[in-house]
Amino acid sequence: MSAGLCMAADPRYPDWPCAQAKVPEISLAAVWAGPPLDDLRDKWKDDAKVSALVSKLSARKLPLEEAQKAVAEFLTAAAADKATRGRLLFAGLFDTLNAQRSSVMNGLERVMRKQREAADKIRADTLALQALQDAPKPDQAKVEEFGNQLVWETRIFEDRRRVVKFVCEVPTAIDQRLFALGRTIQQEME
Repeated sequence: MSAGLCMAADPRYPDWPCAQAKVPEISLAAVWAGPPLDDLRDKWKDDAKVSALVSKLSARKLPLEEAQKAVAEFLTAAAADKATRGRLLFAGLFDTLNAQRSSVMNGLERVMRKQREAADKIRADTLALQALQDAPKPDQAKVEEFGNQLVWETRIFEDRRRVVKFVCEVPTAIDQRLFALGRTIQQEME
């Protein structure tokens, strides 16, 4: 258990476990330099083709190169309606990927709260084990049981810590994907 686990870098977000600063939402201006989307914000959901493509493109398992190719094909087929279709597509990607990102970030904070509880339990169980061991006539069966329990608690704690380090990269990956797809859409709209 490291001291860094229990202290957040930004006091506004005490449960944020990642080294990178928590930015709760992606700013539209940070990922889109194209025409305004205000008039299209939720209309992308009404277009079956756009909605299906948003779903496909927002899946992180789809390699970025394939996603960019799908964007180019979609907008080439849109011909005269390319600007509106591109804006609809980006509005959908922005909504969907921002929601995914928020979900991941909320999950990270939930895990961090569980980690704090686990750290407290490990501390308490360590003290209880030491007390059992220091007893004039220690109950070896109880000492062994507590010791095994402590080993498992510590293993779970460490496994979660490793997973959190990995998952901390996901919001950044989502930001990068959204930016790259936005740039592709803008280039195809020109």
